[in-house]
Amino acid sequence: MIQLHFTAADLTRVRFAASPLTETVASLRALAAGSRGRHLHGPWIDRFADRAGRLRERDLDLLRALVRPQGYIPDFLLLPPGRRSSTFADALAQLADADPTVVAQELTHLATHRVAQQGAGHEARQALLQALVRRPDAGLGPVTEAIEAYHRVAIAPDWPRIDALLNDDIAYRLDALADGGVDRMMSNLHPSVTFADQTLRITKYYDGHADCDGRGLILVPCAFAWPDVLVRTAQPESPSVSYSPRGLGRLWEKRAEQAGSALAGVLGQTRAALLAQLDLPMSTSQAATQMALSAPTLSVHLQALRDAGLLTSRRTGRQVLYSRTDLGDRLLSGAGRPTGP
Repeated sequence: MIQLHFTAADLTRVRFAASPLTETVASLRALAAGSRGRHLHGPWIDRFADRAGRLRERDLDLLRALVRPQGYIPDFLLLPPGRRSSTFADALAQLADADPTVVAQELTHLATHRVAQQGAGHEARQALLQALVRRPDAGLGPVTEAIEAYHRVAIAPDWPRIDALLNDDIAYRLDALADGGVDRMMSNLHPSVTFADQTLRITKYYDGHADCDGRGLILVPCAFAWPDVLVRTAQPESPSVSYSPRGLGRLWEKRAEQAGSALAGVLGQTRAALLAQLDLPMSTSQAATQMALSAPTLSVHLQALRDAGLLTSRRTGRQVLYSRTDLGDRLLSGAGRPTGP
């Protein structure tokens, strides 16, 4: 069990952030987890298999050497975001600037961890890891390039949908904070996480204690963290805890096609498809990316659907998130049912 000890100052510095880099790194674990990863992320794994040919095998081998199916992930790969919403480019620049001495220490620690399931290519990956341990300053460039290439193929096409889920979870947690304080916000982060007596306890395969020491805590919802919780306590940054967001089971659900349906005949093809798209709350830019429309064009459709009572909106930070109302859910569900004679 890991125990993170808070001071009163730490409780005032608890914040949330979404991290495209954390998602990218954690998704490598989902790929390596075999049947366990397929249980939840099967549709994404299948899509990645179709795209994987765009990646160099040596890049994947390098990343697999760094991110194993379970156990320790080097802290320099899980850098805490500086803001609630950081871009992947920002995170990549932060990674490229990592201290080679610290990187070497973390890679040496990783090399001491036994690999339970070695599989094909294990010896080659171990050789890559040892080469990085010897020359982390020379290895950071290839690692950064490999992560960038992998993110472009594996995560970027689905990022708007993932990001929508993460921001929905953050909005829920902030509502819980407003209603019941830190205790309520922490109460259902994850089955293996508890909070009491100013201590956050995370059930893990090893024991450890860390003082937040005035640095606060960053809570990072992460779709690919499931079923684990990723904990980072390395100085000098704030500790971070990455947990599975609410509603994760619907992330890869296929939406019912509305083309040619009775609903499309009433609302129009674009608005019917948009209503179906918003099974997760999304901002205008997120939905525009998913729908391949310009943001101004989409805003007109969003406003029309909201005026009709089919969508609702709420502001979270600098974004306005749109989601279906109960009426919108019923309309969409009814449109998919066959009509009687």
